Amino acid sequence: MASGEEVRNKQVVLRDYVSGNLKESDMCMATATITLKVPEGNSKAVLVKNLYLSCDPYIRGHTKSIQGGYADEYFKPGSPIVGYGVAKVLDSGHPDFKKDDLVWGFTGWEEYSLITATESLFKIHHTDVPLSYYTGLLSMPGMTAYTGFYEVCAPKKGEYVFVSSAFGAVGQLVGQLAKLLGCYVVGSAGSKEKVDLLKTKFGFDEAFNYKEEKDYDACLKRYFPEGIDIYFDSVGGKMLDAALLNMRLHGRIAACGMISQYEFDQPEGVHNLFNIITKRVRVEGFMVFDYYHLYPKFLETMIPYIKEGKIVYEEDITEGLESLPSALVRLFSGKNAGKAVVVVARE
Repeated sequence: MASGEEVRNKQVVLRDYVSGNLKESDMCMATATITLKVPEGNSKAVLVKNLYLSCDPYIRGHTKSIQGGYADEYFKPGSPIVGYGVAKVLDSGHPDFKKDDLVWGFTGWEEYSLITATESLFKIHHTDVPLSYYTGLLSMPGMTAYTGFYEVCAPKKGEYVFVSSAFGAVGQLVGQLAKLLGCYVVGSAGSKEKVDLLKTKFGFDEAFNYKEEKDYDACLKRYFPEGIDIYFDSVGGKMLDAALLNMRLHGRIAACGMISQYEFDQPEGVHNLFNIITKRVRVEGFMVFDYYHLYPKFLETMIPYIKEGKIVYEEDITEGLESLPSALVRLFSGKNAGKAVVVVARE
């Protein structure tokens, strides 16, 4: 396609802010037009063709009203949903990006996007790994795992580590990093197949299906008779409450996500907070973009791990922009089998 050509642009649009369980019908397909050139006067913008788009649980929080979530200027009813993705630069007014560069960062759920917030855009230099990895393992979820584990949890060899949502885009990497450090690692997931893969593919010491456990406290005591040093929490709710009862002295909890609560208009309470005091537990919430300055260091660690087979990654890939709504909804029922990725185009 020629620069400056006007083309049709298929999009996935949020109908309205969502209350209760997210449904595919809360989103719809729309078609707009876009000119394949950065507009005059928008000198730092980048125009891209989206190749891979990422489905992540945090998106659910953005689809709520401002009172119920963290809706912002990027998420407005009637507009395309926004998330992380991999794209190819078609035109650029930014000195750091040029035509045909491959990039990852914040983009629209559409075929083409004009990106003005280029501070969230990263050029892809390592193309000898699957490009789809830049929606997960080598982008925001991977950085979340890396910085949450090393920077927030400050792990030590031999410590006892519990990872919830362990088969997710973040959890599967946290567990592998913990094992590489020499920790004892247990993960929770939502099916027998996922539990088996956590142990056989990702090297977790143990794993359990949380849907089959009626008493999370008793479950954690079974897997951690001496207690938990580090809890990497992506679910919140009842599992967090049980973990608080099982933390060791000076334990650390990295509050990464609360997927068990995203569908509730009134979130569940946490009742065992007094354990934070008596066990001197440090609980720290974090946002990955506070650590993006560490991305070069992250790549120096992860690229060799991938090439040496020390880190593996499971992706759940579907084809076509129109499959994004179902891919997003499936995250909240646990039907995804790894990092949810949608292929929009293959260059």
